[in-house]
Amino acid sequence: MTAVDRRPPRPGVEWEFDTVTFSRELKRSAVTKLLVERAEHGGWVLDRVRITADGKRRVVLRRKIIRAVRTA
Repeated sequence: MTAVDRRPPRPGVEWEFDTVTFSRELKRSAVTKLLVERAEHGGWVLDRVRITADGKRRVVLRRKIIRAVRTA
């Protein structure tokens, strides 16, 4: 139900993307609660929402990848 990919939009910044699909049977309030939970505990930010013709919600979340730089 979840697919994660990584793509750099510009040099030096990397984002991790997570696509989540919700069925049409879930209420809007339930979807909101699930997304808030992921945002608070996983550091995800809403990137885009697409509602398909059959009523499914496809949500793309993103978060910045922070690379640790080794110091000498």
